[in-house]
Amino acid sequence: MNKQKVVILGGGESGTGSAILAKTKGYDVFLSDAGSIKENYKKELLENEIQFEEGKHSQDIILSASLVIKSPGIPDKNPLLLKIKENGIAIISEIEFAAQFTTAKIIGITGTNGKTTTTSLVYHILKKAGLNVGLGGNIGKSFARQVAESNHDYYVLELSSFQLDGMFNARIHIAILCNITPDHLDRYDYKLENYIDSKFRITQNQTAQDYFIYCIDDEITTSWMAKVKGQAIQIPISIKKELSQGAYLKDKTIHFNITQNPFTMSIDDLALQGKHNAYNSMAAGISARVLEIRKEIIRESLSDFENIEHRLEFVAKINGIDFINDSKATNVNSTWYALESMQSPTVWIVGGQDKGNDYDMLLDLVKEKVKAIVCLGVDNSKIISAFSKAIPNIVEAQTADAAVQAAYRIAKKGETVLLSPACASFDLFENYEDRGRQFKHAVRRL
Repeated sequence: MNKQKVVILGGGESGTGSAILAKTKGYDVFLSDAGSIKENYKKELLENEIQFEEGKHSQDIILSASLVIKSPGIPDKNPLLLKIKENGIAIISEIEFAAQFTTAKIIGITGTNGKTTTTSLVYHILKKAGLNVGLGGNIGKSFARQVAESNHDYYVLELSSFQLDGMFNARIHIAILCNITPDHLDRYDYKLENYIDSKFRITQNQTAQDYFIYCIDDEITTSWMAKVKGQAIQIPISIKKELSQGAYLKDKTIHFNITQNPFTMSIDDLALQGKHNAYNSMAAGISARVLEIRKEIIRESLSDFENIEHRLEFVAKINGIDFINDSKATNVNSTWYALESMQSPTVWIVGGQDKGNDYDMLLDLVKEKVKAIVCLGVDNSKIISAFSKAIPNIVEAQTADAAVQAAYRIAKKGETVLLSPACASFDLFENYEDRGRQFKHAVRRL
């Protein structure tokens, strides 16, 4: 048995899953969390006889490790991580660690926006096709936990740039890059090229037998591809141009052309409407076709898929006002798509922890769609200065309840209240799920 010492930083789903896998593989495991560990994870660590600490990091124990697996939420510039690196100890992500213990085919999805929806769509199609498939990464149960407990034949993984940063040898058999727009620049020295480089790590170990599905309409992606010569078979998707190979939209019909057996599907039959969802559905359909899943199953899956929580999720209609929860929109580009899909005058709830946002790209849409703004954040000055000339009615709130009540007072019958924050949630909430759930509870209390 391997008695190598592994230290895991972070006791959430990713860290606990890594600890369980490391234990089953015979490592000497220690988990450390500077905050508090939730009761359900603590219980699992105790049941698996895994040593852990919370509320601190014991440097002497951590620096005695031969390998450190870190939670994606911990920035690389964290002083403890810098010290671990100085000591020559390798730091990897949960995905990198788990990948070495499975022979499953991995479908990895990244991108600034659309990755959760696309990941969920791919999983839905594969499940419907009867494959033995797991869903993990940034969504669902951790990949490491599943490798330890179930070991599927296929894994569909949503991969954030932070997870990709800790990946070195893991091979992604089918990689989907949805798009790239500036996001998380605070973690990348405010340099867009560093962030792009992170996203392209999804292709780093691909071979000529693998596939890279990308959006040819995304200029950042296509210009970077000219520099990075990947080995994988490249399959583009587009809603702007016809493609001889790939998927494209023409006259409200999606054309899937990747085998000798192309097929089409009306955009009106998609479960998820809107331009961004056309891209997500195309990428998911192409990945399924690569796996030779029958086109009837793909069509059926793309038309009966149910949208995920916190992504343009309809909450309720109260006195003729629609309330929509788009808490997962943690960047400007994601919010652009949400505003673009609004069909009635909108009271927009926005704000949170700014990640180096540039709100200029939203200005025209805001003028066209938004009647009032409710700022939900600790510091709203940047949002107020960006939009106060265009939208005179701007109010501030410090809780989900106050934001919902303010929006309800302003909105009229036939209008919409949209929570689409364009910011991270950590100034007032645990995470975007907590923000979305508090918004929903507040709406239901009206």
